[in-house]
Amino acid sequence: MAQFLASATNVGHFPAPSLPEVAFLGRSNVGKSSVINSLVGKKLARTSSTPGRTRAINFFEVRWPGKPRPELIFADLPGYGYAKISREISQEWPTFIEPYLRDRPTLALCLALIDVNVPPQESDRQLLEFLAASGREFLVVGTKSDRLSNNQLGQALRTLAAEYPSAVIVPFSAKSGTGRDELWKHIRQSAENSSVVPQAAP
Repeated sequence: MAQFLASATNVGHFPAPSLPEVAFLGRSNVGKSSVINSLVGKKLARTSSTPGRTRAINFFEVRWPGKPRPELIFADLPGYGYAKISREISQEWPTFIEPYLRDRPTLALCLALIDVNVPPQESDRQLLEFLAASGREFLVVGTKSDRLSNNQLGQALRTLAAEYPSAVIVPFSAKSGTGRDELWKHIRQSAENSSVVPQAAP
């Protein structure tokens, strides 16, 4: 079960820190919304063929089946790297995206989504360096893996591993469901290891 919680375009709009949070990051059109929808099994985040459509951090509550209260929050962050809007997005990063990634006390895991069909990009490397410098736990999700043959996917993953040697890489396909269970395993593990204690309602 999952539902929309809040949309934030500045720090003051962030929901009060309460549950472990998982941030979804990546270049525009990398498939963040599709990955989120695949994980929760419903059309929760809006997908768009227009890069840069998401301009806010969108928060979604996630609860395990049979549980009365949410256990987790997914945060869908604005995409980056699309030339037409990259300047505007880059201007917004210091105002509310960087503070979220750097200072959010409940952020348990960052998922850096990278399209395995595209050669390694400088903007992706900069993101991973920023997360590492911020001391954030992260892993790389290789999206749209269904578009490659097994041999091509193997080569693409080796290229990613060479480019980002310290990163855990999970190949993922929102279309076929490949990688869904493995990604959920990492998410649950990070949430359980998080120091965040769910707060009881007042």
